[in-house]
Amino acid sequence: MQYYKGNESGQTPGILPGPPPAGDYYWWESGAMWGTLIDYWKLTGDSTYNDEITKSLLWQVGPNRDFKPPNVTASLGNDDQAFWGMSAMLAAENNFPNPPKDQPQWLALAQAVFYTQSTPDQHDDTWYVEPTLVLPYFGYSGIANGCFFNLGARLARYTGNQSYADWAEKTWDWVKGVKLMDDEYNIYDGAHVQTNCTDINRAQFSYNNAVYLEGAAYIRHRVRDRVDEGAHVVHGGHAQATRATCNRWMAVATQVAPFLADKILPVLKKSTEAAVSTCTGEANGRTCGFKWNTKAYDGSHGAGQQMNVLGAVSSLLIAQSPPPVTNMTGGTSQGDPEAGTHSDRNNKKGDLRPITAGDKAGASILTILVIVSAMGTFGWMSTGV
Repeated sequence: MQYYKGNESGQTPGILPGPPPAGDYYWWESGAMWGTLIDYWKLTGDSTYNDEITKSLLWQVGPNRDFKPPNVTASLGNDDQAFWGMSAMLAAENNFPNPPKDQPQWLALAQAVFYTQSTPDQHDDTWYVEPTLVLPYFGYSGIANGCFFNLGARLARYTGNQSYADWAEKTWDWVKGVKLMDDEYNIYDGAHVQTNCTDINRAQFSYNNAVYLEGAAYIRHRVRDRVDEGAHVVHGGHAQATRATCNRWMAVATQVAPFLADKILPVLKKSTEAAVSTCTGEANGRTCGFKWNTKAYDGSHGAGQQMNVLGAVSSLLIAQSPPPVTNMTGGTSQGDPEAGTHSDRNNKKGDLRPITAGDKAGASILTILVIVSAMGTFGWMSTGV
């Protein structure tokens, strides 16, 4: 929490400093951090940060209560939004203290995120950027689909609603069908819509494997085929906070599918030993590094690195903790059948005013300006200056 400034005067609650170049952290990493701290509370009983967690999650829900605050929609991907939705889902599953009754509830927030990503114009299984003055980019994404699959599987278990399970199954089948997941259960980073998913980027990251493994554990008949693959995943990542989610998701998988424990828990223990060995840095002698395989502090430090080790260490307490609850086993979080239906992304065409000639002219001018600006930027980048 030493890296978090959102509780200081003049700062924005809920987010770490950023995004680059304004600070080191992207919006999704803050969502992952609050999830890590919810797990920390559940596994240790330490409620020190609970008020900050609640305040931060609620501050970022946005005007439509769907984790789409206006200040991030220019670069909002499905996976970014999903990390916040999964933290809300985690709060519901862990019976984290509920928000005041006049505020959105944890389950309802998770439902809102899922609904906004399952609408016909949205869930073509893509990574998505909100259409603004920034040129939109569309790509098929391993993590975006994994988050959607994971959230659907967990909502199905919590609510007993088969439609969530159906969406999760559909997503799994689609990912396999386009070969983002191969026959050996290797899960790849993504591909482009323009090539119809034929240019797959075969980079692999541990949180991809873990998010599918946990989701599959919630849908039992899917998980047995991929136990070995999930248990022996090698840590890797393109962001500093991905390992925390990997350890946490794999640990919870052993609760909802206990037959995984003998395979996964020894791997998590070994991983955690390596993680802790990096926490010898800086003046305080306990700052953690990034490269766990070096078993030494590597000079790389920040909220993500600390979060990673916290997630790893706390995951070792999983066997002493009760499994995630459902609305039939003591869950108290309230859902909302209309959650997400008021999202900007889900407005029907009939709800919008007709486009005028002035709108079209303005749009054309803005498009030209954006393209010219982008071309100038790309030209400058190509000079290497």
